[in-house]
Amino acid sequence: MLCPYCGHMDDKVIESRQNTSGSTIRRRRECLNCGYRFTSYERIEEKPLLVVKRDGRREPFDSRKLERGLRITTEKRHISQETIEQVLQDIEDEIVLLAGAKREVSSQAIGEAALRQLYKIDTVAYIRFASVYRAFDNIDQFIEEIERITHNME
Repeated sequence: MLCPYCGHMDDKVIESRQNTSGSTIRRRRECLNCGYRFTSYERIEEKPLLVVKRDGRREPFDSRKLERGLRITTEKRHISQETIEQVLQDIEDEIVLLAGAKREVSSQAIGEAALRQLYKIDTVAYIRFASVYRAFDNIDQFIEEIERITHNME
């Protein structure tokens, strides 16, 4: 596999791990030329997963959009790269199961799955994501959400 750092083609697999649903294998690799470590994913090629937007439009699921949102909400938080990758994988696993044979999932289901996963690892990241996903437009909505999660933690 091509090293993303130096472009060399030879690497060794350090670790392989299958996700819970069995649809993906995550491989940690090390470049034999420069020693750079990176992650690759092996997935079954299937019919594309479609996201049904709130206005009824359908578009192909793009995990990069979800990853971008997760990275923004976890920015400057003490959350490791591996944890973010695992959260992303857990969300993808959940939405694939939700989509089922229809291969369609609502954007709302994706947002709720992301919130559930973020809540487990960092409540600040959860609030950040919720504020965008639920389109908070005033401080009262932030306060209500913070009070709700604070009450759930007691």
